[in-house]
Amino acid sequence: MKYILILISVCILASGCITPHAVPLNEELRAAEDEQLLWRRVQKEQEIINNSGFLYHDPELENYLNRVAKKLQAHSVAPDLDIQIKVLKDPNLNAFAYPNGVIYVHSGILARMDNEAQLAALLAHEMTHCTHRHSLRIIRSIKDRPAYVAAVQDTLDRISAVHEIARILGAAGSIAAVSGYTRELESEADQVGLDLMAKANYDSREALKLFEHLRLDIETEGIEEPFFFGTHPNIQQRIESVSAWLTEKVTNKDTLIKNTVEFQAGLRQVMLVNARLDLRLGRFDLAHKAVTKYMARRPQDARANYLLGEILRQRNRQDDAASAITYFKKAISLDPSYPEPHQALGLMHYKKGKKLLAKKFFESCLLLSPDAGAKAYIQGYLKNCETSGDES
Repeated sequence: MKYILILISVCILASGCITPHAVPLNEELRAAEDEQLLWRRVQKEQEIINNSGFLYHDPELENYLNRVAKKLQAHSVAPDLDIQIKVLKDPNLNAFAYPNGVIYVHSGILARMDNEAQLAALLAHEMTHCTHRHSLRIIRSIKDRPAYVAAVQDTLDRISAVHEIARILGAAGSIAAVSGYTRELESEADQVGLDLMAKANYDSREALKLFEHLRLDIETEGIEEPFFFGTHPNIQQRIESVSAWLTEKVTNKDTLIKNTVEFQAGLRQVMLVNARLDLRLGRFDLAHKAVTKYMARRPQDARANYLLGEILRQRNRQDDAASAITYFKKAISLDPSYPEPHQALGLMHYKKGKKLLAKKFFESCLLLSPDAGAKAYIQGYLKNCETSGDES
């Protein structure tokens, strides 16, 4: 009940999950009292987000993301707005913008990208929501607030993952992240975003590839919450719209920027972080795809080898166990002081009934990490290894 009251109290600040009465896009928007209230409220929400523990802190990555944003913003209608890009540790395919210029990008959508041009496509879209004051337009267009609140609540009830997101982000942020804007404003963000990409000399064709990559993930994994696409319009309509824009506008294709190497270097650690999040959700194939992509450039990374082994261990399809053991052993050879692969090998040998071998790896794990959070868990296995006879 408390959450619902909070939701209702701030719903006037959120983007619409039903289509409100249209506001002409050329309407003059004033920095009036309602906009000042909007900014004060979202600043309070951002304080909660920033202290929640869900921000991904990596100064080098943040600097890189903000440099890309500045390239785009230089060509926008609001070059002096204080745009800030922050990353949330969340595997959903999402990004959302507050009207004061703070853009939150989920680790999930970053992990699906291939290059800087695809990143620019996403940032340009979200930046347009800020520079064109879409939140304020939505607020001023709402005529039937009780129906609006009911629709918001219905959306939250129907989307399983949203409850956790709402708790983390706060009501206004969760609504903005889930619902998208109206068809008119989402289309404007797509079109203006593509224009910004072109003016910054990015390869706008990568915007289409980003949509297509994400559509493939949605279809193959059965993902029900493709948040970045919103519902106004849906993904196929946006793909068609981007395709039409590219046919008309893209020229000088050989000189356009993709910047794949710098992008992959800057995002390599967040890819592993997000793969762990996908693993926790049982999204084994997405996690496997991300770590394999990472290891194509860094095959000697001990933590990546361990993580790939752990994905295979938990997925447990045919031949996964043997492959997992290979990756765990390689992780240990690359970094003998790394405790997690020792624990994983202990578990695998224990389940096979090889108690003496399991005991060896469990003891190694505790020796390397005596204060491990799983200490009691490992000690329980060790006790069973010592008290139950062995095969070995």
